[in-house]
Amino acid sequence: MRFPGKLVGGVAIAALVTSAALAQTGAQQARSQQQGGPQPAQVPAPAPKPSGAFEQAFPQTVSEPVVQAGMEAPAPLVQPWTVAQAAKLVAVIEGIAAEGLDPKDYDLEPLKVALASGPSDELNALASQSFVWLVEDLRDGRTPMDAREQWFVVDPDRDIFRTGDLLAEAVVTGDIAGTLAKLNPTHPDYAKLKAELAKTPASNVAKRKLIRANMDRWRWLARDLGSQYLITNVPEFQLRLTVKDRIISTYRTIVGKPGRTATPQLAEMVEGVVFNPTWTVPQSIVKGEGLGAKVLANPAWGKRNGYVATKGANGYVSVVQQPGPGNSLGMMKLEMPNEHAIFFHDTPSRHLFANDDRALSHGCVRTERALELAMTMAILGKGATKEEAVTISTSGKYTKVMLQKQWAAYITYFTMASDINGQMATFKDIYGRDAPVLASLDKPRVKNRSNQVDDEVIVIEDDLQDS
Repeated sequence: MRFPGKLVGGVAIAALVTSAALAQTGAQQARSQQQGGPQPAQVPAPAPKPSGAFEQAFPQTVSEPVVQAGMEAPAPLVQPWTVAQAAKLVAVIEGIAAEGLDPKDYDLEPLKVALASGPSDELNALASQSFVWLVEDLRDGRTPMDAREQWFVVDPDRDIFRTGDLLAEAVVTGDIAGTLAKLNPTHPDYAKLKAELAKTPASNVAKRKLIRANMDRWRWLARDLGSQYLITNVPEFQLRLTVKDRIISTYRTIVGKPGRTATPQLAEMVEGVVFNPTWTVPQSIVKGEGLGAKVLANPAWGKRNGYVATKGANGYVSVVQQPGPGNSLGMMKLEMPNEHAIFFHDTPSRHLFANDDRALSHGCVRTERALELAMTMAILGKGATKEEAVTISTSGKYTKVMLQKQWAAYITYFTMASDINGQMATFKDIYGRDAPVLASLDKPRVKNRSNQVDDEVIVIEDDLQDS
């Protein structure tokens, strides 16, 4: 593991994970040799990197959801403005380019004209409208839904930071800039992108647009991702286990191939860990590729490869691959229910993690050092003790461990972001998702935007051991 591991009962968790992995591998290889099945290729794990004391890395409590104080109706979307307050709003709009937004989107010139005429109903209406538009863009993102390809995240910020309430707060306190600033994403990468934008000359139009697009992607997510979470950046092929925005451990990933098997952008909860999973083979393979008929006709071959076929009275054939060294899901998967059937899992084809381009799967996210991740999640999620995790993982039997402390998991798509070394980097736009976002920056701001996801839900079939 990337953290040193506190000695508990005389054995470090990191050592337990390594020992369990070796034991599991040995047991699987022995079973494989007995059955005549293939043995998966192994890739040595990178050397552990210390990252602080275990208690500091993993606090005993996790953040609770934000609970609003009351259920009262939000404040009206038009409020009275003084000249001084409106002047502060003008100053915010004039400097909003620092946040990657465009001043001309917020009716700056009409607002200045109304301001010069003094207090009036027109000033109240224009200032309130401009403030509302700023809230919407800073909180929800400027990019309209139809430009967010395969984006299925439900952002809670609209309910937590209600527009009318923020407007009322701003005019009551007079702190226009401060009220709006509280909407900025708390993840360190947003501030890093903002700093990168500030030092990029106006002449470098392409880079500035790319920075702005990726700043906006942070707004599509919840402002605060929580205290403990998994986050993977698909174009970077990396997964991070994160505590209080500090990276504790990183794992290389294999993601979906471009096209209909591209990995979507999600925000889900990891509810459990499945050790030694089974794999229900999709009908496109059972029927379309003839696997069901092959296993039924040759049960001995099916057994050697871990397949069990069942034929119903109506002729429907199902095939389930049993736990073992050749199982397409490897030694674990994270239980993360969602309508896309996307989850994190192991793979027997571990040699593929050495590839630079790892867009190879059918949509799910394959994870290196998966047993380490699974045991870490089980232990920190209070689903199993360290001893139980070792016993379960080495048993070779299907076991689902439910977590008492569930973890948020974010599958994101950033083409400019901090790499795992903390350096700002650009990543290949493997799915071509930048183009519509960049194009939207050149168009007028879309007013009265829906926050409903309208993209096609593509149900992903579990990964094959095909590469």
